[in-house]
Amino acid sequence: MIRVLLVDDQPLIRSGFRALLDLEDDIEVVAEAADGEEALELARRHLPDIALVDVQMPGVDGIEATRRIAADPALAGVHVVILTNYGLDEYVFEALRAGAAGFLVKDVVPDDFLHAVRVAARGDALLAPSITRRLIDRYVAQPLGPGAARGLDELTGREREAVALVARGLSNDQIADRMVISPMTAKTHVNRAMTKLHARDRAQLVVLAYESGLVVPGGGP
Repeated sequence: MIRVLLVDDQPLIRSGFRALLDLEDDIEVVAEAADGEEALELARRHLPDIALVDVQMPGVDGIEATRRIAADPALAGVHVVILTNYGLDEYVFEALRAGAAGFLVKDVVPDDFLHAVRVAARGDALLAPSITRRLIDRYVAQPLGPGAARGLDELTGREREAVALVARGLSNDQIADRMVISPMTAKTHVNRAMTKLHARDRAQLVVLAYESGLVVPGGGP
């Protein structure tokens, strides 16, 4: 059972997502919160697998809530998925840097929404290639500096290649096809890279790949 925490200051939006999730046999909404402060409290109480968090809320917003959840060792199993509108693209990369496992736009179609929840629950990053590339091309043009590259020299060539493909939005199966290896080997490369780079999840690998210059915005498919 996938346990979900809904966080949005608009009750109607929460109700809509809850109605959709409640129809699924393998998903349970364990709590709802109207702001980031309440979200943190409920996350600690219920330990959900997924926290669907609106980016803009009064008081503690979605980015700060994400940062606090990601920094709490007791909440290491909670995957934060940011809910955003197309008009709020500038917040998305900041949310990923704060520790979000990915993001969804609020006008996502129901089937894609449910698929995304299940993907995030497995620990995979919710980074749709078409949207991810556009956002990263726009907002990550400037690497943060040499500190961001810490640990990259510890990666093997194949691990670096796998990280670069993760940053392009590819799944483990797609990485396996591109590298001509098995999906299990692709997953192993990704997991070892995450360990060496101290990345919380695949989304943070994307951040590190672009900040360190391993992948250049606009530099390929």
